[in-house]
Amino acid sequence: MRAWAPHRFLGTNRRETLIMLSLFLALMGAVWWFLPTRKVGEEGSRYHHARTLDPYEKAGVTEFKEGQRGPEFRLKSLEGKRVSLKDYQGKLVVLNFWATWCTPCEVEMPALENLWVSHREKGLVVVGITVDRGGPRSLIEPYVKGKKLTFPILLDPDMRTAQAWRVTAIPTTFLVRPDGEVAGVSHGAREWDGKEMVVLLETLLPPGAHPAR
Repeated sequence: MRAWAPHRFLGTNRRETLIMLSLFLALMGAVWWFLPTRKVGEEGSRYHHARTLDPYEKAGVTEFKEGQRGPEFRLKSLEGKRVSLKDYQGKLVVLNFWATWCTPCEVEMPALENLWVSHREKGLVVVGITVDRGGPRSLIEPYVKGKKLTFPILLDPDMRTAQAWRVTAIPTTFLVRPDGEVAGVSHGAREWDGKEMVVLLETLLPPGAHPAR
């Protein structure tokens, strides 16, 4: 990797440096002048109090437009059963793509387990899809046992399902409504049992579910 060379930006002598600095400041001043601004206190002003974030934003989840559905899949579980997304219809599905070698995935696993334990009786299911190449049970099973994970784990050995869902990095987690629509997506590790996340998830639970008090 080539080292960053400060003299290429600042110039070869003091006079050239001052000239370039003056031009830079003048340019920034012009940009600032033509930027749209609002009076102090108006909505959108830099000095206005931040607007109230909605539950998705507070939880760090990108909300999808209504009507979007994810690709169907049929994957093997660690127990060897074939499982599809339709098997969880009627439940709020927290669909998490992960791998044993992914450090951020490891960080969020306890929170996913806590969420599953506290909300599975309310119509929520956490489903972990591991993208470990080849789906080696000799690697995945000890990992799951060591982390004391009890939520369903599915194998995506060739990453076809991850690709179909356009997963480009892990962990990536989708929230699938009880009717099958995808409500949103989260990239990176999240505090799944945290207050902001739980507030969001409880708005997505199936009808008749009783949020935790």
